[in-house]
Amino acid sequence: MRRKKRFDGLDVLVAERGGALLATAVLLTGSRVAGEDLLQVALERLMRNWSRVQGDKEGYLRRTLYHLAVDRWRLRRRRPEVLAEIEPPGQADGTEALHLRQALIQALAMLPPRQRAVLVLRYWEQFSESEAAELLGCSVGTVKSTASRGLARLRELTAAWALEDAGMNGVGR
Repeated sequence: MRRKKRFDGLDVLVAERGGALLATAVLLTGSRVAGEDLLQVALERLMRNWSRVQGDKEGYLRRTLYHLAVDRWRLRRRRPEVLAEIEPPGQADGTEALHLRQALIQALAMLPPRQRAVLVLRYWEQFSESEAAELLGCSVGTVKSTASRGLARLRELTAAWALEDAGMNGVGR
């Protein structure tokens, strides 16, 4: 309750004039993000000096916006911004790995059950050939030949998908 009395009227000022103040800040900085930052800093200064500001709080806030913007311009003049022509590479968000995993699961589903079982045991679960043979109740030679045929079939399937993707990407160009 004490805080509400301390900044009495700030919520009304921001609710009624916040849009116009933000528009001014955006015009002063040239971008919405920089304008939001500028307005936030100006609001912080207003709150620090709330009890000392007599009369027009919006006027104080606008003057603070202008002064902060001028300070930024002066700082930029002393230390000019260097704009890179090349955009930095984006951060991997895991989407590519998720798509690859989904494609692998779809390709495995298209294989016969024995090939799928051998490939999952050998390459997903990291079992040795002898361990996979023991689990499946077959010889090591059968595991080797089945894995070879399964990998060949996976290569065929994924190569067809790569061609389809290349064809779809080239259509819109």
